Amino acid sequence: MTEATTSSRTAMIEMIKVCKKFPPNVMALDDISVSIANGEMFFLIGRSGAGKTTLLKLLCNMERPTNGLIEVAGMNINQVTGNKLAKLRQKVGVAYQDFRLLTDRTVAENIAISMEVSYKKPQIIRNRVKSLLSQLQLEDKHDILTGDLSRGEQQRVALARAVANSPTLILVDEPTGNLDATSTRQVMELLIRCNNSGATIVIATHDEALYQHSTHRIMKLHNGKLESLTRGDGRGWPSVAGARDSAGATDGSGDEI
Repeated sequence: MTEATTSSRTAMIEMIKVCKKFPPNVMALDDISVSIANGEMFFLIGRSGAGKTTLLKLLCNMERPTNGLIEVAGMNINQVTGNKLAKLRQKVGVAYQDFRLLTDRTVAENIAISMEVSYKKPQIIRNRVKSLLSQLQLEDKHDILTGDLSRGEQQRVALARAVANSPTLILVDEPTGNLDATSTRQVMELLIRCNNSGATIVIATHDEALYQHSTHRIMKLHNGKLESLTRGDGRGWPSVAGARDSAGATDGSGDEI
C-alpha cells in the first residue's frame, strides 16, 4: 500500500484488516489497514457516508469492529477493561461532529470536565479554561450556557473540551464545518500547537484547505474502503504558519498547550 507505513516513530494507532458492519447488511468499513505514528497529524477524507465518522468511533471505543485488530498506544482497545480502560480514555480527546456538549452547563464547566475527572487542581483548571477560550476568541462566553451559543461557538467549545486535558490522541470530526475563515484559522492554530507538543491528531474533514498544502498524510475513504493514502503538496499553511512558532508553549498552568 502506498505510504501505508509510518516512519520509525512508534505507532499510536494500528488498524489491521478492520471491518465494521451494521445491521442488516451495511458495510461501513471494509478491510482497513493503516498505522499512524505517535505525534503524527493525519487527515481522513471522503464523501459523506464514506466511513470517516465510523473509523473515529472505532478508535475511541464508541463502536467495536466486526473484524480486525485496533491498537491504541500499544493496547488492543477492545480487550482493555477496568482501570486500564479508564486511563486510556483520559489520554484520548474527541471533538464530535454533533458536539455532545452539556447544554445546561456553562462553557467553562463543559471545558473543565475532562480535567476534573483527572483530579487536576482547581487553579490549573481555571487557567487552562481561560487559555483555551482566549485562543479561540471565546473569552466573553466563559459563563454562558452552551445551549445559548451559536453552532460555530459550540463547535469551538467542543474542540476546547477535547484538548483541555492535554490528551496524547485527539480525534476531531469535521472541526470547521460551521466556522468562518477566522475561526477556522484559530482552530487549526490550536490543533497545530497540540501536535507540536506531541499529541497525535486524526482529523476527519471535507475542507480541502485544511490538508491540501500540508506535508501530512491524507487517507481517502470511498464506500468504506481505503481508496488512497497520500500527502499534501507541502506548500504549507500560510494562514496558520505562526502556530508552529508556539511549539512547546504552555498555557500558564505548567501544562503543554
